[in-house]
Amino acid sequence: MRILFYHEGHAWTGSSRAFATLARGLSERGHSVTFACPPETPVEQRLEFGAYEVLALEADAPAPLAAQRLRHALQERFIQVVCVHGNREQMVAASAARLAERAAVLRRVPIGEPLALTPRARFAMRLTATGFVYGSEEDLHRAPAMPLARLAPTVVPLGVSAASYDAVRPVTRASLGVPGTGRLLVCLYAPAGRARAANILRVLALLAPRHPELRLALVGPGSDDEDLRMHAAALRITKQVSFLGERDDQQAVLAAADLGWVVATGDDGAYGVLDFLGARVPVIAERGSIAQLYLPDGIAGLLLPPGDAHDAAAGVARLLAHEEERAAMGGAGHGRVARDYTDAAMVDAFERIAVTASDRARW
Repeated sequence: MRILFYHEGHAWTGSSRAFATLARGLSERGHSVTFACPPETPVEQRLEFGAYEVLALEADAPAPLAAQRLRHALQERFIQVVCVHGNREQMVAASAARLAERAAVLRRVPIGEPLALTPRARFAMRLTATGFVYGSEEDLHRAPAMPLARLAPTVVPLGVSAASYDAVRPVTRASLGVPGTGRLLVCLYAPAGRARAANILRVLALLAPRHPELRLALVGPGSDDEDLRMHAAALRITKQVSFLGERDDQQAVLAAADLGWVVATGDDGAYGVLDFLGARVPVIAERGSIAQLYLPDGIAGLLLPPGDAHDAAAGVARLLAHEEERAAMGGAGHGRVARDYTDAAMVDAFERIAVTASDRARW
């Protein structure tokens, strides 16, 4: 099978990480894989050039020009399947496939996010065989009917390599402002989780008088935002919070935590939970968030009522006081990842739908 992952985004996100995981896994199984992305971007810099072909394609051009450029890539490589995220990518890929007279399109929907099709994306389904890939059974059940899609929808859960976390060297706590005997709470942040992050700051303010050694590190896109700093200043906890922003060593920061808290959404939030669990760090999250899909309450972490700072503070204080309980939760989380959320299972599920899409006789 000859497959191309078309990714127009510049930033390294959970969605680009999902495509990179699939690209590597399919390449290792003998498939011909190309990953097309904008040149000289964080995405291109994080890809594994030796594992599969990385193709630089400008993504800022108007859609018709982008489709022409992609068309040449499809023809030159005899591509059978194009994988995308988002409405514009779907339209560009479908137009290129129609012009090249080859290739089906698989659109992966970020986990936990609703599928919102534009009129152009709906029209794109008329241009070539199209299928939709969801991250969970819940997402599939919530998805709208797609009478124009010629490929049946399927579920491909995110997965990681549990063994890979053993090679991650945590950052030093001193670099995050943690005193020698202090405890570290790391929050994986994204702008969509601003309200939940504000609740974490309130939790820290409640804990600070009795736990002066506790520190909070916010990491992820937008986590160094000035509004967050002002909120911390208003609560008089600025000295106990590190606003790290985006970090290339994000997994090393997560691995340094005593407790992890996820407020990021979509693929970023899902990978955040898996990364904490894989690193044997108990996870705290609010009920109704993406973490609930992966986190067994009371076993690998805690699921808390949304917005309740006092209950959250009590849960955090209890876990901080019981090191053995944290260690047991960390071990349970790692075991869950190794058993239920492997990258091999992710590649297996995607390979099945991709092989079906590559067979024109099944359209």
